[in-house]
Amino acid sequence: MNTKIPLHGANPEKLYAAMGIPMPGSVVDFSTNASVCPWTMPPLDFQGLVSHYPDSECLELRRLVAGRERLSAENILFTNGSNEALYLLASCLMGKRAAVLQPAYPEYARALAAYGVETTNLFDLADAGNFDVVFLSNPCNPTGAYIPQKKLRPLLEGAPETLFITDEAYIDFLLEEGRPVWGELPENLIVLRSLTKFYHLSGARIGYVLAPEAWTERLKARQPSWSVNTVAQALALGFLRDGDFSQRSRDFYRRETPRFTRALEDAGLNVRPSSVHFFLIETADDEGVLRGLMERGLVVRHTRNFPGLDGRYIRVATRLPGENDRLAEALRILREEGVF
Repeated sequence: MNTKIPLHGANPEKLYAAMGIPMPGSVVDFSTNASVCPWTMPPLDFQGLVSHYPDSECLELRRLVAGRERLSAENILFTNGSNEALYLLASCLMGKRAAVLQPAYPEYARALAAYGVETTNLFDLADAGNFDVVFLSNPCNPTGAYIPQKKLRPLLEGAPETLFITDEAYIDFLLEEGRPVWGELPENLIVLRSLTKFYHLSGARIGYVLAPEAWTERLKARQPSWSVNTVAQALALGFLRDGDFSQRSRDFYRRETPRFTRALEDAGLNVRPSSVHFFLIETADDEGVLRGLMERGLVVRHTRNFPGLDGRYIRVATRLPGENDRLAEALRILREEGVF
């Protein structure tokens, strides 16, 4: 496979170009993990918003989230997407020994490498105490595995000298559990949250950090002024206050994801268990599957840049029912043709 293929999902144009496949006029992108639920943007006065500087403290958002999480507003820092938080954290970790629980979102390693942080791939959390810092994706991107708080808290207590940075970008998509609330934060825990996935705000770039106050102050000191723009703040406030949107979205994924995975299994595919709306499908020929689907206007996520997966799976995210049925049928045909 072309080594210049995109390292992230949600780049259909770049993927078609890299693999030399003509791009159809209509493409359904299963490689993105962002919500596809029908959504209504909160009414905004865009002209009024963009003509003023943003609230550099994101105070209204911090107070809202503090109430939801049973924390102080001082424990919360809003950022230009959770990716900005990753790079701010990496800038504080030079000279530390870091580990990333694999497989994981590739941007953790990229951010750490940008600041010269010595980084090890970790495959067993029992070894977490051997490092100064451990990054883990929870729920895990790309596998969908989830470590509940009742299991994570003892791990933190057992390694008090290790800083754990947990990325909960997909926490709102949990299929079986209620949305967890941390309450009082352990001193060796930093939590990253994204508002771009569940609320379909990927282009707005907004997320936040939950952390002990000493850490939020340290990160804020390194953050550019006015990092989170006024439109992103206003959109986030609108969606966070819309409990009906959140509940309808969760209900949709809790119905549609099991139905979708059953359709894939009925097509003879091996689907890995997942706690969220995206999951892995086993394949011995990921390039053949990618090409066969792309020629049909369907895009899934390769796993060649995830240590431990190494292209033996494709990652798929739940979309709307008709689209999901179209993918299941295309994969059934490819399997019957011996591509898998």
